[in-house]
Amino acid sequence: MKKNKKTSKRIRKVILKTTLSPGDLIMLSAAIRDLKAAHSNILVDVRTVVPHMWENNTSITKLEDDDADAEMINVEYPLINQSNSKPFHFIHGYRIFLEEALDLKIPQGDFRGVVQLSEQEKSWMNQVQEMGIEERFWLLFSGGKWDYTAKWWNPEEYQKVVDHFRDKILFVQCGEAAHHHPKLDGVINLIGKTDTRQLIRLMHHAVGVVCPVTFAMHLARAVETPRKDAINRPCVVIAGGREPTHWESYPTHKYLHHVGALECCDNGGCWRSRAFELGDGDEKDKSLCLKPVDMDEKITTPQGNLVDLKIPKCLDMITHNHVIEAIESYYEGGVIEYGKGWNGVSIDQPKEIIVEPEDQEPKTLSEF
Repeated sequence: MKKNKKTSKRIRKVILKTTLSPGDLIMLSAAIRDLKAAHSNILVDVRTVVPHMWENNTSITKLEDDDADAEMINVEYPLINQSNSKPFHFIHGYRIFLEEALDLKIPQGDFRGVVQLSEQEKSWMNQVQEMGIEERFWLLFSGGKWDYTAKWWNPEEYQKVVDHFRDKILFVQCGEAAHHHPKLDGVINLIGKTDTRQLIRLMHHAVGVVCPVTFAMHLARAVETPRKDAINRPCVVIAGGREPTHWESYPTHKYLHHVGALECCDNGGCWRSRAFELGDGDEKDKSLCLKPVDMDEKITTPQGNLVDLKIPKCLDMITHNHVIEAIESYYEGGVIEYGKGWNGVSIDQPKEIIVEPEDQEPKTLSEF
């Protein structure tokens, strides 16, 4: 009788490199998860702009740059060039690229990225809890990077959303200090006061998220909630018409868009970069929105130029009422309740919102 020979797959080492932003990294994390699920013999490490994103990620193995056996791959997602014509989501981009780059099959996994917290991190108090407030807040991102002003919404509309829920929802405003985030009244202001892991912990405890198409929407989907029976976090995305809806949106998010309603995005997203020129010499100044709406407000660019604030018409068509209705739908449906955090504990609204000192050294996170 012949003995069965055990076959073992050769260990393969791969280091994936990219300089793209954290939103892209969350999509890369999904591809790495799927790669490891199908090919456990492949050891994967990364070289990215936000290394703390990968802490606790069980798919990552520490590899050295000078390891002669390690393949160094600059990862991309060329699938985006077909995003207006093919029915793919962003989450497919890196996976399909890696299939071709590594010459192997990678089945698609869960419809979310992977951002993992340790049990110790979950037990720590987040920045809102340190103010004496327990697990009853939404995260709000009211702007974004100067590179892509075509994603910005009217700041006055954000304020109307906050005002509407003043006695029902506490909003925590986040974002990088170097980016454009108009400060709102009646919120906890943490702009420039969260590093990568702090923001991830805030997301873990956040009941919901309001944001444009950005890192935060992908993080809202990727970070687990404290309740195992409620794995999907409410998220309202103010999208407009820049990106194809199927490329960015998630099933449980309220993705507010006008793709198909304007000539400039009647066949998918326009992918324009800016709604007005910054005068910074960047090529994005030539990729301007075709239907900008003047907000009758002047703002100063990072270069010191005083310019007219404009937003795309597709975003101007989205009003605070649309966002309010989207938020309220989660409560009306019953997946969350006013006055209760993830643990189902009734929380009293704080009489005073305590904010960290403005002169605190800002923390940075290139997230949008």
